[in-house]
Amino acid sequence: MKNLDFAADKALAKDFLNNFADANGEPKYLTLLQDVANRRTRSVQIELDDLFNYKDLDEEFLQRVTENTRRYISIFSEAVDELMPEPTELFSAEDDHDILMTQRAEDMTDNADNSDPFRRMPPDIKRFFEVYIKAFSKGTPLTIRQVKASNIGQLVKISGIVTRCSDVKPLMQVAVYTCEECGFEIYQEVTARVFMPLYECPSVRCKTNNTKGNLILQLRASKFLKFQEAKIQELSEHVPKGHIPRSLTVHLRGELTRKVAPGDVVELSGIFLPIPYTGFRAMRAGLIADTYLEIMSVTHFKKKYEDYELSEDEQKQIEGLAEDGDIYNKLARSLAPEIFGHEDVKKALLLLLVGAPHRKLSDGMKIRGDLHICLMGDPGVAKSQLLKHIINVAPRGVYTTGRGSSGVGLTAAVQRDPVTNEMILEGGALVLADMGICAIDEFDKMEESDRTAIHEVMEQQTVSIAKAGITTSLNARTAVLAAANPAWGRYDLRRSPAENINLPPALLSRFDLLWLILDKADMDTDLEMARHVVHVHQNLESPSLGFTPLEPSVLRAYISTARRTSPSVPRELEEYIATAYSSIRQEEAKSSAPHSYTTVRTLLSILRISIALARLRFSATVAQSDVDEALRLMQMSKFSLYSEDRQRSGLDAISDIYSILRDEAARSNRLDVSYAHALNWISRKGYSEAQLKECLEEYASLNVWQIHPNTFDIRFIDA
Repeated sequence: MKNLDFAADKALAKDFLNNFADANGEPKYLTLLQDVANRRTRSVQIELDDLFNYKDLDEEFLQRVTENTRRYISIFSEAVDELMPEPTELFSAEDDHDILMTQRAEDMTDNADNSDPFRRMPPDIKRFFEVYIKAFSKGTPLTIRQVKASNIGQLVKISGIVTRCSDVKPLMQVAVYTCEECGFEIYQEVTARVFMPLYECPSVRCKTNNTKGNLILQLRASKFLKFQEAKIQELSEHVPKGHIPRSLTVHLRGELTRKVAPGDVVELSGIFLPIPYTGFRAMRAGLIADTYLEIMSVTHFKKKYEDYELSEDEQKQIEGLAEDGDIYNKLARSLAPEIFGHEDVKKALLLLLVGAPHRKLSDGMKIRGDLHICLMGDPGVAKSQLLKHIINVAPRGVYTTGRGSSGVGLTAAVQRDPVTNEMILEGGALVLADMGICAIDEFDKMEESDRTAIHEVMEQQTVSIAKAGITTSLNARTAVLAAANPAWGRYDLRRSPAENINLPPALLSRFDLLWLILDKADMDTDLEMARHVVHVHQNLESPSLGFTPLEPSVLRAYISTARRTSPSVPRELEEYIATAYSSIRQEEAKSSAPHSYTTVRTLLSILRISIALARLRFSATVAQSDVDEALRLMQMSKFSLYSEDRQRSGLDAISDIYSILRDEAARSNRLDVSYAHALNWISRKGYSEAQLKECLEEYASLNVWQIHPNTFDIRFIDA
């Protein structure tokens, strides 16, 4: 091995930091160092992309940095120490670090010749920054399986899902002692996870006087780093056939702590290093060492809604979309465009992603803002595909199935921590999906005892626990999206809806929308659907929708912007909503076998859906059209059943529309009906505008009513 010239490498590093300019010609790293000197930031991130693009560096230097990263971090740190500019802004020296450093500078004068090695101040204690080397941004990350022994000491980039995170603890970097005899400060650098403290003073004066000075550890003067340990597991698509996912321990230090949470899908770059077992475990392990990854940078695959910072182009694109009058339909059709039809279901799922703001009253009572939707349908109507797609679009989503999850798997389990050996809480699927979406497939096949765990989460949005001496309540502000089959596999039209749905009323009333999707034979629809499926199969994309479907990333950006508004319900709509709610209650009281249970929760659901619709328009107030659309969605969710009822009662669509208009006009006791009202009434019952126009013409020819030639308003002739 050729003799590495570290002094030359340090000169190269200094030259690079001094002279590298970004795309605008600004000195990138000198500006960064000025920010560090002014205490605005604490991390100096050196990117390999910049080293690669810098003209004066040879490829060998780049290779040495990637293969011996730990050494080059200290080289770059020394270069930064020498180049660190003077601060240009005043900052308060409330930090113990700055006060101690001024004192130490005065004390160091009597050891200026560095004759006493233990009194020499380690460079780490002077630094108030950390240096990270970030891997190339291009290139696919490795899986955990591909990280082998040949990668030890090198910079590697891996992707995976975070399964566990420890708390952030202080890790000692430099221990500082004072001697009771000579009064000197003694420094001890700590490089491993454990260290042996010094007890006798090793300074030259104590040795000359032959006194064994007693050392006292000064915690306040020592230097600590923030330290967090996490476990990362392979993504399911990277696991070979018949294997189980592997996991790897990762260590996060300094400014990188608190960047990841359990359930995040991340891309990490770091140094792959061995760590010997310590203490009692070392005797059992023998010569075996453990490995870990020391993290240098963290990239999230999906940002949280709150973390979105839109560039100017994205902002313009979203403003352009918001001005489009048909944006609601376009966004809904961009969800899973490969799935045929289900337009209203997709609209409901879009509103689930947007949600309504959480309300907290002055006395501390909370009203939830998340929407819960249950898709109940025959086999083969793409319920699971819709669920999977929504989980892909949502920034935080957890997918489970009914049979594969127990009650504790959904809420929280009490486990022993392998490191500290004490009882800890491990959050389940609903807790991991906090501020996100939890999709539960095969909901009807869950055990009854496990399903009760969901009741509390759906209304109070917390998980309360009293197990193994731990009594606590965890947040689970989750939107639940469930998919289920009816009681006998397929919907049996000879039985009542309650028998078919087969879920307890307490659970059903918590769902804002229970969507019944029946698979009926219909020549035209089946032909269209078959063509659509064959087209998707051949071309691996959906047939043209008349516009370009929005990418999931654009959808997320749009929704994140929409979620920033918090619309309110104006006073003039209060009466309208109250009347609509009471009429739904009346209808249910009349019918012999009700389709669903209408409770006060239904009223809150109408408000939540209306607010979500107002958010999509970036509006600060809810409009009447939003309430109408909310009522229409609630009606459409049972549409497949009403069409059955109508077939039984023998009414065709035109007669049914006429009877709806006549009843509504009689109820409001008026002869004139505006076209908008008529359209609103019949769309709630699942009819289209074309059918309404046909009905108007037919009954106008029978002299039942007159129609205004321009506005299409209706006037009944006979009272």
